[in-house]
Amino acid sequence: MLPQESVIPLPLLNYMKGLKTHDIALIGSTFADDIQFVTPAKTMSKGQILNFLTALYNGFPDWKYEHDEPIRTEDGGYGVKWRQGGTHTGRLEFPGFEGVAATGRSVIIPEHFFYYKVVEIKLSEIRPDPIPGGAPGGIFEQIEVKVPPL
Repeated sequence: MLPQESVIPLPLLNYMKGLKTHDIALIGSTFADDIQFVTPAKTMSKGQILNFLTALYNGFPDWKYEHDEPIRTEDGGYGVKWRQGGTHTGRLEFPGFEGVAATGRSVIIPEHFFYYKVVEIKLSEIRPDPIPGGAPGGIFEQIEVKVPPL
């Protein structure tokens, strides 16, 4: 487990920067074409991930991220423990999902690890730890959306 930035691949560093700045283009540039975001409920493709983040940042303009230093995992990937949250002040809209008007509720996701695989120079997989209230499902639970688009 090496937290030194020099051993963390540039795509992961840029992805993290893109999340913190809500830069969808930067985030997308770090993804392999066949990237998968894997949750127990659904596996999302590149376009679905970017649509999700766009909707998230529109619905939660103040969404912020904090994290520990990335670590190297035993399988050769990387883990980042994230803390994230924001206030639902904008309309939350996803393709194929009825939009949700701003609730004004604050959402705080319990800190948990997201695991990343890098193939060549792109992120190929993102897999959050499936913890109760974790992202992305915990976002919808906290604003009381019964059937999230995940």
